[in-house]
Amino acid sequence: MRQASGLDEIAACQQLRYRVFYEELGAIPTPEMAGRRLDGDRFDAICDHLVVVRRGAMAEGDTILLQDGELIGTYRLLRQEVAVASGGFYTQAEFDIAPVIAAHPDLRFLELGRSCVLKPYRTKPVVELLWQGIWNYVRAHDMHVMLGCASLEGIDPHRHALSLSFLAEASAPPEWNVRALPEHRIDMRRIAREKIDQRQALKLLPPLIKGYLRLGCYIGDGAVIDLQFNTIDVLIILPVSTINARYFVHFGAPNG
Repeated sequence: MRQASGLDEIAACQQLRYRVFYEELGAIPTPEMAGRRLDGDRFDAICDHLVVVRRGAMAEGDTILLQDGELIGTYRLLRQEVAVASGGFYTQAEFDIAPVIAAHPDLRFLELGRSCVLKPYRTKPVVELLWQGIWNYVRAHDMHVMLGCASLEGIDPHRHALSLSFLAEASAPPEWNVRALPEHRIDMRRIAREKIDQRQALKLLPPLIKGYLRLGCYIGDGAVIDLQFNTIDVLIILPVSTINARYFVHFGAPNG
């Protein structure tokens, strides 16, 4: 796990994202994206990109090789000061994050996005590698709050009724509450609280969301259907101050 270096490695991340989001998961590319087989937007140029590399891998098939091995995962990070200087966060197109940022003027926010891992490697160890990279970044840049969209595959809320209802129970306290924009918002509470099978709901969640829940994240109010990416998005917000101290034994204490 390390940070991508240079335009060629960012392009490799875009290639990996295209393979997963568009070729595997059914996102809808623009003609330009389809022609280049790259997933990109204006945020790529201002973000930092984490990469997970399988060292020693050789070129075979559609392997995406970096200098030190095969690219199998990536994550895009955007610091608040960079976002403010460059037109805002990606997340604000779906969620009203301005009030929670304004309510915590002394805290520095980090947006997480475009999480992407090749299917054979979507395992707990790889998710932990991603988290370790994010956590190292948080400590290096003295960030205080992480936020971003996390996705459920497909755009049918009924299919995800159990997951959405379960996640709604992790809603944020008022000081951390973030609402989906009214024009995009769908209700997450689809099953009565007493009828939620928590074990089954947790089993159905993507590994990344399960990881954030273990760390003590809050979930925003309402979800958003993303037609381009063929997903239902929920808002993750994770203040560093709420993370259980037992995780610092593994990942390292804040600013340690």
